[in-house]
Amino acid sequence: MNILITGASRGIGSAAYGLLKKHGQHVVGHSTLGSDCLIAGDLSKPAAPRNVWDTAMDELGGRIDVLVNNAGIYEAVSDNAPDEEWHAAWARTMTVNLQAAADLSRLAVSHFLDRGGGGRIVNIASRAAYRGDSPQHWHYAASKGAMVAMTKTIARGYASDGILAFGVAPGFTVSEMTAEYLEGRGGAQIIADIPLGRVASTDEVAEVIRWLATEAPPSATGSIIDVNGASYVR
Repeated sequence: MNILITGASRGIGSAAYGLLKKHGQHVVGHSTLGSDCLIAGDLSKPAAPRNVWDTAMDELGGRIDVLVNNAGIYEAVSDNAPDEEWHAAWARTMTVNLQAAADLSRLAVSHFLDRGGGGRIVNIASRAAYRGDSPQHWHYAASKGAMVAMTKTIARGYASDGILAFGVAPGFTVSEMTAEYLEGRGGAQIIADIPLGRVASTDEVAEVIRWLATEAPPSATGSIIDVNGASYVR
């Protein structure tokens, strides 16, 4: 399969990128700054999603079978921040976490339909879509809740064309971005809230992404899979 995954430079995205390649898939990854092996694209810019898509299409010989929307930001803003700061934080988070994923999904659906149907979209949401998040992250939770709704809409709208849409909702995940916090006082509180007794690893989330992207049965379309150690059960 030919696969495009955004946000592939670190964390869950990097783990999924590596695992998919290990399993023999043809994978093109993206990051904000790019690298020798990753497409560059700042998804806060309106033109970036199409540029990333077009570049990936070129690198994959004009065919993409799976889109994985993993790129996202988690930036705090106080609920009593000045209006300008509050609005800017909401606009940036919604643009990167939701609008860019929507733009890429629209391009993917169009590509899948143009070639006669068939294709998969995997959207990386969050436990916050269902449970909510901190008082500094209203916008993050809202963006991920909207991503879940978008995923289900795509699944319902295009299943008859063989286009499948899935979501993954990780809880707190250990990575290079969170290791320091987990080792401090905040880590104990997080662990206490997880019945499994530990946070998920990026490898665990990557395995769910791999399965949805390549093996999940068509009847599972529209599903959102939780990876949170039972810290939120729905």
